[in-house]
Amino acid sequence: MRKLLLGIVLVATFRASLEAQQKPTLSSLTKSFVTVDSTVVALEHVRVIDGTGAAPEADQTILIENGMIRGIGPSSAVSVPPGAHVLELKGRSVIPGLVGMHDHMFYPAASGEGPVEGAPALYGEMGFSFPRLYLAEGVTSIRTTGSLETYTDLALKKMIDTGKMPGPKINITGPYLEGAGSFTPQLHELSGPEDAVRLVNYWIDEGATSFKAYMHITRAELSAAIKAAHARGIKVTGHLCSVGFSEAAEMGIDDLEHGLVVDQEFNPDKLPDVCPPDADRHPSMEKMDIESETVQAVIRKLVQHHVAVTSTLVIFETFAANRPPLEDRVLQAMSLPSRADYLAARAKIAEGSDNGTILLKKEMQFEHDFVKAGGLLLSGEDPTGYGGALAGFGDQRQTELLVEAGFTPLEAIHIATQNGAEFLGQADRIGTLSAGKQADIVVVKGDPSQKIRDIENVELVFKDGIGYDSERLVRSVHGAVGLH
Repeated sequence: MRKLLLGIVLVATFRASLEAQQKPTLSSLTKSFVTVDSTVVALEHVRVIDGTGAAPEADQTILIENGMIRGIGPSSAVSVPPGAHVLELKGRSVIPGLVGMHDHMFYPAASGEGPVEGAPALYGEMGFSFPRLYLAEGVTSIRTTGSLETYTDLALKKMIDTGKMPGPKINITGPYLEGAGSFTPQLHELSGPEDAVRLVNYWIDEGATSFKAYMHITRAELSAAIKAAHARGIKVTGHLCSVGFSEAAEMGIDDLEHGLVVDQEFNPDKLPDVCPPDADRHPSMEKMDIESETVQAVIRKLVQHHVAVTSTLVIFETFAANRPPLEDRVLQAMSLPSRADYLAARAKIAEGSDNGTILLKKEMQFEHDFVKAGGLLLSGEDPTGYGGALAGFGDQRQTELLVEAGFTPLEAIHIATQNGAEFLGQADRIGTLSAGKQADIVVVKGDPSQKIRDIENVELVFKDGIGYDSERLVRSVHGAVGLH
């Protein structure tokens, strides 16, 4: 074992030296949340859940050096270098940092009066609270998957990357590719295929690394955007309505957000290039048989065309009566107006018909069948809706809901870590725990491989080998979500 570890260290030494040269200088603000910042760190006597789906390994020691994982092995066999910062973590488990694949930086603007009929949907950038919450709850990498303030997102990424503020690694998605009819005035509405190509190329030049097509885009605009993005090595995902999943797969889209619940190709009122007015509540979806040949044919087409699906069960759960469980930690993070809006909307849903639960269960079944057929399922939270899913907390709840959908805890963690890393093309650096990878590691109390809710018991989050205090980060944003 020692020879194996030594070999791993030697193989990764050159890469580690390059990483060390690029290590940012942390600002005093960022340092105030750091509890571990040493060249060599040893996490002793931990249970390792490596993100691959493999069975956990008990009583392991992880060696971290210069922000990289140097080796993992039985505590009895790993020699800890003199001078290492040693953490005794018996009773704790470690998992890879979560890779949030639908993690916006914005959140519904609050009225403090609950839902207001006829008011435009508006969203504020949570540049203060969300980066801290994502990191605090173990989300070390995110894809923004649709941006309202793309320049702000790019600036926040730069501040985090240079150590000026705490937060996750951010993969920037450009502004929404939306057609005429947007439900919020904050989106640019495309004027045609040429406009789609112009927007894609402009924002790639500015630093966007992916794009998201939205509900009113036409087939011609979507096709043009995909071709322009692919020509420059950039992927396109979509929360689609005017275009069906099957059509988008044939055009070459790389990913589809939310799953079957938003796919309108089964809606009898659907017209070409038009998002039906009843898209959010069309009764045909409630009656849809996921095991029917029609739905299974869509699943096969997505798999054949290598189209991933991003699961966002956590946002659908908020539209089911009396779900999710009310958590004080979530309410404490909200501003008072946002909390009032959330509780009012939640109460209204509980008083009505519970079709939200029906749709949630159908989406769970669809995603389970999709994976069974060989599809690549990603995981994200989508902190929008009426404000029921918050950064970080929502990613944890999303992983728990994957277990409710029929996946084992180990499979759910694999979906929430390695799958996202693979889709981003970063699986050689993040997503699993193994020697030579970046030390993005979440320390939790308990055993989420047996009890998935233990994933909420985050004590320490390492990003590139620097350990952040989860509780301190969360406390710093009490009352902030909905404000900034």
